Amino acid sequence: MTVEITSPALELPTTAPLGARHDGHGASFALFSSVAEAVELCLFDAAGEETRWSLQPGDESVWQGYLPDARPGQRYGYRIHGPWDPSAGARCNPAKLLLDPYARAIAGDVRWHPAVYGHAADDPDRPDDQDSAPYVPRSLLTADSFEWGEDRRPGRAMADSIFYEVHVKGFTKLHPGVPEELRGTYAGLAHPAAMEHLKRLGVTAVELLPVHTYVNDAFLIERGLRNYWGYQSIGYFTPHNAYSSSGDQGGQVDEFRRMVRDLHAAGLEVILDVVFNHTAEGSEWGPTLCFRGIDNAAYYRLADDRSHYVDDTGCGNTVDLHQPQALRLVMDSLRYWAEEMHVDGFRFDLAASLGRASSDFDPHSSFLEAVGQDPALSEVKLIAEPWDIGWGGYDLGQFPAGWSEWNGKYRDTVRDFWRGTEGTLPDFATRVTGSRDLFGHGGRRPTASVNIITVHDGFTLGDLVSYNSKHNEANGEDNRDGSDDNRSWNCGLEGPTDDHEVLDLRARQRRNFLATLMLSEGVPLLLGGDEFARSQGGNNNAYCQDDELTWFDWSAVTEHADLVDFTARLCRLREQHPVFRRRQFLHGTPAPETTRDDVDWYRPDGLSMSPQDWNASFARAVTIALSGDTGDETRPDDPFLWMINAWWEPLDFSIPSSLRDLSWQIELDTTNPGGIGRMIDPTAPVTLTGRSLLLLRSPRSEQAVN
Repeated sequence: MTVEITSPALELPTTAPLGARHDGHGASFALFSSVAEAVELCLFDAAGEETRWSLQPGDESVWQGYLPDARPGQRYGYRIHGPWDPSAGARCNPAKLLLDPYARAIAGDVRWHPAVYGHAADDPDRPDDQDSAPYVPRSLLTADSFEWGEDRRPGRAMADSIFYEVHVKGFTKLHPGVPEELRGTYAGLAHPAAMEHLKRLGVTAVELLPVHTYVNDAFLIERGLRNYWGYQSIGYFTPHNAYSSSGDQGGQVDEFRRMVRDLHAAGLEVILDVVFNHTAEGSEWGPTLCFRGIDNAAYYRLADDRSHYVDDTGCGNTVDLHQPQALRLVMDSLRYWAEEMHVDGFRFDLAASLGRASSDFDPHSSFLEAVGQDPALSEVKLIAEPWDIGWGGYDLGQFPAGWSEWNGKYRDTVRDFWRGTEGTLPDFATRVTGSRDLFGHGGRRPTASVNIITVHDGFTLGDLVSYNSKHNEANGEDNRDGSDDNRSWNCGLEGPTDDHEVLDLRARQRRNFLATLMLSEGVPLLLGGDEFARSQGGNNNAYCQDDELTWFDWSAVTEHADLVDFTARLCRLREQHPVFRRRQFLHGTPAPETTRDDVDWYRPDGLSMSPQDWNASFARAVTIALSGDTGDETRPDDPFLWMINAWWEPLDFSIPSSLRDLSWQIELDTTNPGGIGRMIDPTAPVTLTGRSLLLLRSPRSEQAVN
């Protein structure tokens, strides 16, 4: 490879925006580094020949320059001349070509070679002088000329949302209705054949696993595996190029925008799972690809021995959002995706680490305060995964107003309840009514709880009812990876079976879980594929399985059409009845001008639950009576009776005597999902099969409302 050193770039008269910006004639380039002694902008032609230009130091540690002939599609990177002093937190090495942290597109991928590491193979404190340019990706200069037309965000309220967590590639890689060249891409996700399934279900938003440019770890490549989930980000402004049918020469940006525009036109919001807690550069033994070589201490939390990193993420490093430049990068990235890419919200991976000042989580941290006052971000949904692996890292319920959180206690309790764990009924009652104990403070509402039963990390719903233990042998770690705390139950046999009794029970349990999720106060998140019993063969940590194990098998949609229809009915039920998506917590007292409490609790025999009933270790059955009070006097709803039998034998339920004057019809039955609409005798016992759920509705048009 030929390298040409040229004269300095033209100096800008004013400070340029960070990154590379094309103005129709040429392009400005600007990079922050407080430790650099010199910065070289490295341009690459189609043959890979490198030309270097020197950037000029400007205000506030920003190095900048202008190239009048630069055109969109230009590949570039940076080399930083500065101190190599790991003990002081500095790791500059001009032999390493670095990505632009503000690049809008990235071409290529990492090719694992010793040169991609800034340090010697045997010593992380000694520099390596091999040129990394042949083995690392390039930043791309792009033009911003996309025509959004009349695109508008659906603007759906949080309370009215149903999230569908899905992987861009896995969703359509095997979809027979999507053209082969579009399968596994942004364009494939927005293809009418793919969106037809989403509209059939009635979900309101797709929550996409990470789409920021990420790295496939060296140890996975050595095993013949890939970083399928994508939680190793290295480009916070760039759509991952492997998901683009347009290739990696810049077309991935507009393809992503077209996907958003088309999903919006179908009424679907787009939520991005973002990974700002760590980067793909890992620990001091990791590669030097971007931030480490530009200004290590400005981006990462360093230990007391500054040659090491604080690791609250389990990934080798932690981004330090109390450093001004790291905070600026993240805020600029969020605004970019919200304003220029039109996404509707963000789910923050390991969000507890984003709120750490030093070691403790702080709800008034720099990042959370910055997000709270940002006008652009006030219009999008903010969802935290409220934990990390650091000290005191489980911070569920501690985020400020305006945030929602993945409710891990909801997941654990609902799993325990339906598998028959003793003493879970009181906590189950708290979880399905919005987890007021966690979120009923600081102006927060039931919508602060994003209710989860299964997500990408862990068992699918199909596996949750089919396996007692994880089966992760395909990951190459002797089944040591992944959680051992699954709270799953195989219904009597491990894995696939032809036993009809076991299969019937598993099917009923799947319906029980889905019905619980959709009827609970809060915001439901459905793991993509759970609606047709998708299985990963008991693998509860399929992060590295980019193959048929994780890709959607669309033949299962036909095989489990009854479950798909059941899930769609639940989504419609939630949409039609605001009593299941209240903006305020249930409080157990009558609404104005009524005599019935908004929620009451009854034993199966129809008598009110007593403290002794709640505290009985054997209690696994309850009737929840919802009066129809939605918290909004202008839109009252129908009364509902939610009869729940988590006991393993049939139980007779009685409608409470105070409610027998109403007419009741079956709205949902997890034993007989097709048996809906039938009126029942309110004076006769209602028998619920073991481990089943029955929802009764009293239509307001047929009864007087008290």
